[in-house]
Amino acid sequence: MPYAYLANPQFWKALVTADHYSYDQIPDLTGKYALVTGANQGIGYATTLGLVAHGAHVTMACRSEAKANEAIEQLHKDVTEKHPHSAAAAQIVKGERLKLEFLELDLNDLKKTQESAQEFLSRGLPLHILVNNSGVGGVAWGVSADGIENHFAINHLGHFALTTALLDRLKESQPSRIVVVSALLYDMLPEGGLDLDNINNNKIGDPLRRYGRSKLANILFANALARRLANEQVYVNSLHPGVVDTGMAHRFNDNMTDVMASIMRKFAKFTFVSPEQGALTQLYLATSPEVVNKDIRGRFFIPVAKELDLNSQALDVDLQEKLWEYSEKTVKEKTQA
Repeated sequence: MPYAYLANPQFWKALVTADHYSYDQIPDLTGKYALVTGANQGIGYATTLGLVAHGAHVTMACRSEAKANEAIEQLHKDVTEKHPHSAAAAQIVKGERLKLEFLELDLNDLKKTQESAQEFLSRGLPLHILVNNSGVGGVAWGVSADGIENHFAINHLGHFALTTALLDRLKESQPSRIVVVSALLYDMLPEGGLDLDNINNNKIGDPLRRYGRSKLANILFANALARRLANEQVYVNSLHPGVVDTGMAHRFNDNMTDVMASIMRKFAKFTFVSPEQGALTQLYLATSPEVVNKDIRGRFFIPVAKELDLNSQALDVDLQEKLWEYSEKTVKEKTQA
């Protein structure tokens, strides 16, 4: 049932309880290496800012080098303005550069994604934190370079290919974290649900439901991966960042009825949060000592850093395995052709 989370008391409790994490609680990340997809804008940028301000070396995996370089310059300004007492800010005052680097990543193309993973591996860096943040939502029907529906291709398959290609490095670097950005709309699906046989049927679902399908895939993947890594110190979790005031959130209004879109616009100022606020839950999963100390893995969080039970479909192990097999087969077919 769409919006089933509204019937979950945990959801309403989370709305009225204090945030569970803040930027002040991020520990010293000196010596930690992170990779953030979609790091040049939105919550990806805010996540990168939180990491680098606390000493992490961050690889910004983005499509455009020019936009990444613009973001890098802005990050130097924002660290000094928003984290003025940090060691990173002191480093900038001394004329030193932050530990930031660009990695070209096009999640729309599975072969290019694997090539990007190999490029990262060739740099010889450890990998303690992988944040699968990048994504698309509310866009018109289209297919990826591999001929796969664009929400599913970019939000799920691209990150599946990237993560599995980097998995050995994450194991070598443990304790390490894999953070998968999903959404509460994971229960808003096209007719037939996940239905892997009909991913490319453009007559099934609208942009909102195709987005929801890809977000369900994110959670299924995260939980299947967490199970595979149960005996490793690699902690995999997924999250909903909140309704963040970005272009993606506004595009969803274009796919609603006029009445619903009008209601959403009226309530936007009460429901939308800034990218900085939206990034906190993924920063919690990426950096908080609690994740290791409490052995948090295979779980789902909403803002800020509060756990929410998943529905039965997201917890369905058979469905997780079916998706894993489909994803593995698809990536192999598209990258070895």
